[in-house]
Amino acid sequence: MSYNLLKGKKGIIFGALDENSIAWKTAVRVHEEGGTFVLTNAPVAMRMGQINELAEKTGSQIIPADATSVEDLENLIEKSMEILGGKIDFVLHSIGMSINVRKGNHYTNQNYDWTQKGTDVSANSFHKLMQTLYQKDAMNEWGSIVALTYMAAQRVFPDYNDMADNKAFLESIARSFGYFFGRDKKVRVNTISQSPTPTTAGSGVKGFDGFISYAEKMSPLGNATALDCANYTITMFSDLTRKVTLQNLFHDGGFSNMGVSDAVMETFTRE
Repeated sequence: MSYNLLKGKKGIIFGALDENSIAWKTAVRVHEEGGTFVLTNAPVAMRMGQINELAEKTGSQIIPADATSVEDLENLIEKSMEILGGKIDFVLHSIGMSINVRKGNHYTNQNYDWTQKGTDVSANSFHKLMQTLYQKDAMNEWGSIVALTYMAAQRVFPDYNDMADNKAFLESIARSFGYFFGRDKKVRVNTISQSPTPTTAGSGVKGFDGFISYAEKMSPLGNATALDCANYTITMFSDLTRKVTLQNLFHDGGFSNMGVSDAVMETFTRE
């Protein structure tokens, strides 16, 4: 069902890889709600995914960009405003990568060059993106910038590795830059802390199936799906959430406030 929540709004969506990704589902929902947007991803990710299919489905154009490159981001934002015919109303940052995770390096045995690269991709890219938007005055007043995160930024999930640090840094950047964006441009900045979701990126984390099943048993409403997250994100892009900013918004079926659940207790008390 469509409510025309984003009719006339324009934006940029980072990170749509395939139909399992939250960014992909968000793009589809934005399109259904009347929004228009430019799709972007790193050139290497574009070769791995099916972004052309999404662009055709939503009538969108694609601009490849390395989110760690200020030059690429400047080009992306300038061309996006040309394509969309003006300033931007919403941006989704759905980017995360850890080479240590990919290569199987334990948290206690990191390759620090890989760590630094992962931090640049997963967190510093958000600062670079917002700095470029801010300096170019590219956002409309009451615009909305959202980045996706995970609860490992607050609590220990051993196999989430250095991505936990990256997400904590990402959330801090959202708050710090969000202050200036709100004060100076009337733009809101938030992060959405999503349930573990079986995306291509998430599934690369060791023990991810265990994360999902544990969270499902712990959460009173069960895990939020990628589509659920897309629906939540479009409300954050809409005018209905104009005064929500600097928040880390837990979208996890209640997991973040649970200590233990009956379902989890039953697992440990079976005779």
